[in-house]
Amino acid sequence: MKTVVLKFGGTSVGSIDRIKSVAKIISSYKKKKMGVIVVSSAMSGTTNELIKKTKELSNTFDAAEYDVLLATGEQATCALIAGRLKHLGFKARSWMSWQLPIITEGPYSSSRISKINKGKILSFMKSGGIPIITGFQGINLENRLTTLGRGGTDASAIMLAKFFNTDACDIYTDVDGVYTTDPRNHSKAKKIHKISYDEMLEMASLGAKVMQPTSVQDAKLNNINFSVKSSFQKKKGTLITGTKKTFSNQIITGITSTKNDSKVTIVGVKDRPGVAAAVFKPLSLNQINVDMVVQNISLNGKETDLTFTIKSEDVKKTEKIIKQNKRISFRKLTYDNNVSKVSIIGVGMITTPGITYRMFQALASKKINIMVISTSEIKISVLISNKQIKKAVAVLHKEFKLD
Repeated sequence: MKTVVLKFGGTSVGSIDRIKSVAKIISSYKKKKMGVIVVSSAMSGTTNELIKKTKELSNTFDAAEYDVLLATGEQATCALIAGRLKHLGFKARSWMSWQLPIITEGPYSSSRISKINKGKILSFMKSGGIPIITGFQGINLENRLTTLGRGGTDASAIMLAKFFNTDACDIYTDVDGVYTTDPRNHSKAKKIHKISYDEMLEMASLGAKVMQPTSVQDAKLNNINFSVKSSFQKKKGTLITGTKKTFSNQIITGITSTKNDSKVTIVGVKDRPGVAAAVFKPLSLNQINVDMVVQNISLNGKETDLTFTIKSEDVKKTEKIIKQNKRISFRKLTYDNNVSKVSIIGVGMITTPGITYRMFQALASKKINIMVISTSEIKISVLISNKQIKKAVAVLHKEFKLD
């Protein structure tokens, strides 16, 4: 018997009517004589509401209790889905992560799944049952509930597919697949029918909100193919896979953009070996992710200007850390919150010359100034004014024949 993991995101189970629709989707797989493992997120808005409550109580709410609280959202949804399936005549029940258990390691709020005990679920499925398992959570070796971070139910689904060695993993969400760029911002965006792990990982990391980056990474590491589908309309989704076959004749697969980047420049840093490490180590220790980096040496070779990008919410913390850093001396610290990153992504650029020129020429044709550039084998990112994001995406989408 073929088995499948079905994951439902918060918007898919955001109301009673939507939970009824989800139950119909689940039953359609069961009617095909497939073994079904369901994993669900909390109803949309629930997790944010719970987080808000912790902030009203304390600025330093206990990390372990924070995870216990957030885990209740998925528990409620799974019970509702199981109850609806029973109403429709199916054998179903909800399973909390600790009842399997799903073992995690790492810190609270950002744990990773290391093991899933399968016995109870396999027995239940063998008897014809449909297990509805809480996503986004597990238990650690101290027998405390842990959560996997934002979008963690994706990670739960991928790891369930791995440990149960299922034939398929379908991620149901509020979009009907992965698009060449955000269709809400560019009307000519089109759906990608098949995309590689590496391309999807870059897109997820660079602003595409369809999948959590760590989930795509888990899928790549464990060679789990999965599909992204809509729970609201019957359409073929996007397959994310590691196959080495050429997916299409497109050089560039997609274009992403961000809205919450800031540019930080440290002017007149005394140049010496290890100065960059001295700047970035304290930021790393404070969980501040540094992305694009440019270093300009002065003509006399004694000073350097160091420019890098961070998330906008980290600006104040970064400013404080740099000013308190006794290991560096500099003349001035500036930052710009009115910037955004635009990226082109595609495995085709590895073997195709002229992609960099075409990207820069297309942006120049619209008088879009580039502040910072970052490249890898399958992506080129540029930092521009956030007022020009829509214009940049449109011209690049057209340049690389994605319209």
